[in-house]
Amino acid sequence: MIAFANPSLKIKKYKKEIIRAVNRTLETNSYILGPEVKKFEKNFSKYIGTKYSVGVANGTDAIEISLRSLNIGIGDEVITVSHTAVASVSAIISAGAKPVLVDIENEYLQIDISKVAKAITNKTKAVLAVHLYGQSVELDGLKKICKDKKILLIEDVSQAHGAKYKEKKLGSHGIIGCFSCYPTKNLGALGDAGIITTNNKKIYKKMKLLREYGWKTKFYSEIHGRNSRIDEIQAAILNIKIKYLDKENKNREDIASLYKNFLDKKKFTIVKNRQNSSHVYHLFVVKVKKRKKLLDYLKKKKIATGIHYPYPVHLQKGYKKLIKTNGALSITEKNCKNIISLPIYPELKKKTVIKIIQNLNNFN
Repeated sequence: MIAFANPSLKIKKYKKEIIRAVNRTLETNSYILGPEVKKFEKNFSKYIGTKYSVGVANGTDAIEISLRSLNIGIGDEVITVSHTAVASVSAIISAGAKPVLVDIENEYLQIDISKVAKAITNKTKAVLAVHLYGQSVELDGLKKICKDKKILLIEDVSQAHGAKYKEKKLGSHGIIGCFSCYPTKNLGALGDAGIITTNNKKIYKKMKLLREYGWKTKFYSEIHGRNSRIDEIQAAILNIKIKYLDKENKNREDIASLYKNFLDKKKFTIVKNRQNSSHVYHLFVVKVKKRKKLLDYLKKKKIATGIHYPYPVHLQKGYKKLIKTNGALSITEKNCKNIISLPIYPELKKKTVIKIIQNLNNFN
């Protein structure tokens, strides 16, 4: 079976470095928020181009803690999309705010900023811009809307580690950037992990309090916080992997180029690349009319695929009563029925990609 994603290959590739890092961490007798976490926070800030980073337990917590650090909660609204991992919406609700979901662009499958402007009310406090699949939303227009309406821009960069908009890395454009480091992400740990970026010192200090019970001094809570801490072993592994992130993103781009150049355009519609935005291809997404038939066909050919995301959040039972939609989300609903994610990861061999393409082009 050709895997859709294969984090184990990365483990094998860096196994010696990972073992040394884990052994070093075990010898320090430091397990949570120790020197490896501090090092990773420093490394990540330098990589993204922000003054501060705060390591947390996962990407969902990164969004919730970010919202709470901005005093966004009960009675407030946050605009985002329904076409996203449910975590983006779940985190808004966990912070006490109301998610307001808007439609997406048909060509890029990202938030439609013309819909954002229409969704803003006197309760709107922020827009959560999800940089889906590995490339940016239309940031120039979105920044202008946020500035004109005096609302905050928060970036969900969980699928776009290392991507840029106009030569500036995603996660440095808004007031806060939120990242997941789940194992399959472009920058992935060997378990759950997340990190938040900001240039605002006051927000940075509050996020540090929020991630650990509101403690400035151990056992004394300055504010109501929670437990969302990244552990030393995951941070040590991420400190290794971040060194190779740009190289691995380039490998993803090379694989994407093969798909774009050789896939049959009559059978498959490729999601477009945004101008002024680099793409790091966490996922390579195409649209196809006969999706169920194609999935069955590829299964027989032993090619694994994914669907991101088959169920829009606004149509899911667990969230219908907890969210608000602004207008019809017809493009979201239409695309969720015909999108498919093809195998893409840095270790995927060129000959394997060609084999996948040949099988796809032979599909009728």
